[in-house]
Amino acid sequence: MDQSNQRTFNFNAGPSALPLVVLEKAQKELVNFRGTGMSIMEMSHRSATFEDIHNGAISRMRKLYSIPNDYEVLFLQGGASLQFSMIPMNFLKNGQQAGYIMTGSWSEKALEEAKLFGEPYEIASTKTDKYRNIPTLEELQFHLDDAYVHVTSNNTIYGTQWSTFPDTSNIPLIADMSSDIMSKPVDVSKFGMIYAGAQKNLGPSGVTVVIIRKDLLAKTNEEIPTILKYSTHVDSNSLYNTPPTFGIYMLGEVLKWVEENGGLDVIAKNNEVKAKVIYDAIDNSNGFYTGHATLESRSLMNITFRVAIESLEKLFLSEAKEVGFVGLNGHRSVGGCRASTYNAVPLEACKALAEFMVQFQSKHS
Repeated sequence: MDQSNQRTFNFNAGPSALPLVVLEKAQKELVNFRGTGMSIMEMSHRSATFEDIHNGAISRMRKLYSIPNDYEVLFLQGGASLQFSMIPMNFLKNGQQAGYIMTGSWSEKALEEAKLFGEPYEIASTKTDKYRNIPTLEELQFHLDDAYVHVTSNNTIYGTQWSTFPDTSNIPLIADMSSDIMSKPVDVSKFGMIYAGAQKNLGPSGVTVVIIRKDLLAKTNEEIPTILKYSTHVDSNSLYNTPPTFGIYMLGEVLKWVEENGGLDVIAKNNEVKAKVIYDAIDNSNGFYTGHATLESRSLMNITFRVAIESLEKLFLSEAKEVGFVGLNGHRSVGGCRASTYNAVPLEACKALAEFMVQFQSKHS
């Protein structure tokens, strides 16, 4: 652990690590925000000061992702879990179909919510292989009249990630990017909608980003609650009700940090390097550690693995915690180990974990 500032090596899957410089700036501005005499958490969301923060965050999101003008950027609440139901509620009519590509627990949850509103179906699933891989593009067969196709871009529990997204032609492609948004450049124009909880790469929990193509708004079902219509939030610039002001402020500061650190091309290269350090420790262990995901489907955000000798796994996690590693337990539904290497996790933390893994293996081989 870095004793100079008492920061742990944080590998939590979410809420997760935030850039230290952003936390320190927030700390400095917490009580008296830029001379206003109050905290950002105390001021009106309709004040000029907050409007500047809010629109600045949207502007940075647009710039970093090169978001075309025919897309809206929204800051909502309820996490990705609310989007699981908002999407079919808005776009899936009774008797209408939508295709879901099943790659893990979160796509399962999204599909279950959609069943309440229309007739969703599984386009493909890798569940029989314990979600160790992403379906090949050749496996995917859509219905030409589907309302949309839904994918989960990165699977936190199983440690898999899409490297190339399917071409759905005229069918809107909707992606849950909660765990890899802003981790690399993305061609937004290939999607009808992108959504993500902020608590992994964008900021603290409480904010949900939605990037939605304007033509989809015309397809919104009208007989749903006002607050659950995307058009409501577009028309009010995400200020229909009181937004999570502090979370949006933090999101804007994280996006500024991305800009100041070279943008998404640099962030992507850093993430590749960080993940490789840990994957190398797994691959060079002669089977002492085993990765869950297949090689071609490995995630750069969530590295999932087991200690092959089951009796040593608890000891590995216990000793790792003792020396300052946090969040290495696998998801409660699958067990094992998981290192989440989101944008703000420094390379030094990944190197330290890899070194610990090698040392632990040496002690117990």
